[in-house]
Amino acid sequence: MYRHSLRTRVAIAFAICVALLSIVWGFAFLAAVRLSEDRVLIQQLQVAAQSYPVMPANLRGYDTAASLPAALQAWAQTNPAVGIYEFEAQELHVAVIKTDTQQPAFVVFDVSGIEAASSEDWWLLLVISAVVGTLGVLGFGLGVLVMRRAVAPVVQLANAVADIDVEQLSIDDYKRIGSNRFGDDEVGVLAGTIEKTLQRISAFVARERDFTSSASHELRTPITVITGALELLEQSQLSASDAKALDRARRATLEMKTTIEMFLCLARETDDGLYNEQFYVMPLVTNAIELQRHLLSRKSVTVDIDQHANPAVSGHPQAFAIAVNNLVRNAFEHTLTGQGPITIRIAERELLVSNQLSPAPAAPQPASDGAAHGYGLGLGIVQRLCERNGWAFALQADQQHVIARLSW
Repeated sequence: MYRHSLRTRVAIAFAICVALLSIVWGFAFLAAVRLSEDRVLIQQLQVAAQSYPVMPANLRGYDTAASLPAALQAWAQTNPAVGIYEFEAQELHVAVIKTDTQQPAFVVFDVSGIEAASSEDWWLLLVISAVVGTLGVLGFGLGVLVMRRAVAPVVQLANAVADIDVEQLSIDDYKRIGSNRFGDDEVGVLAGTIEKTLQRISAFVARERDFTSSASHELRTPITVITGALELLEQSQLSASDAKALDRARRATLEMKTTIEMFLCLARETDDGLYNEQFYVMPLVTNAIELQRHLLSRKSVTVDIDQHANPAVSGHPQAFAIAVNNLVRNAFEHTLTGQGPITIRIAERELLVSNQLSPAPAAPQPASDGAAHGYGLGLGIVQRLCERNGWAFALQADQQHVIARLSW
């Protein structure tokens, strides 16, 4: 449980990391300064110990330039300004000061034997570089550790969401979120929202499964009873008018059965292992033509089947049959007498159903995704069936023709 928001925790973590690094660097520089002081003093004591009992006179004052060591006299004649100068070759440090006589005085500090050799300087630089590098690595590790603890709730929530299979949601998947673990900060609000959303989705999926399992039986049973009754009536002696009425009832029952199966197919969340079944296209096309041929009974329209291949499709055969039935029925219904032929072209990767429009069609429409209105309610359903099975559906319409394309 966290008492502060994620933004505050990140800011605090960053501040702590910077403060700790600043303290460590401060101690490191202080140690370097103290080490340098101790090193200079030790060097002076070593020089003095080596010349004992005579103490070295490495710090001397000179009133005039002529009294300076020979190596410095030429430089002193140039009237240098007040300040401190270093002569590396002679290992001398010179301070120029003003006196009451308006003539500069000189203080010379001989550092020979006190300053470290160049090799020692390189070793010291190497040690300092190693210390700085170590502190940098430790600082980086500390920053990673602090920031990782600060964003740990976000990572925990992401892992919980990643473990959920959105394609196969179960009723208890929302419990994996555990929003009560994240407190009341931004992450807690996000976790609570995701948990409630998954809970609603899981409840919806459960209701959908219950509905489809019940509706599949409750809706198909009356259709089966009606179909059996119609078959019995067909065996009796009927007048011509009664036979026509019976035929209309039989077709209406068949269309109702197809519609029920269509909506149940779309409503199911699971595929019952049928989405990877292999089936041939031609038998389904032939069956669809026979089922819808009564729509052409009073029309002088022919149906041409242009078969270039005998393709096999992987998917849901019932869904494919429903899609083909819709396309064939729309073509038969919207073709008037003498406006044929209706062409059904079967290729290796697609099925095309084309027909002519009536003399006064709707406004021309460009190629669409299959959800165009005016050419049958089933086209939107065809589009959804294709999306569920990974197929593609398109509808092309102009002033004279409509071409429905189903590809896989």
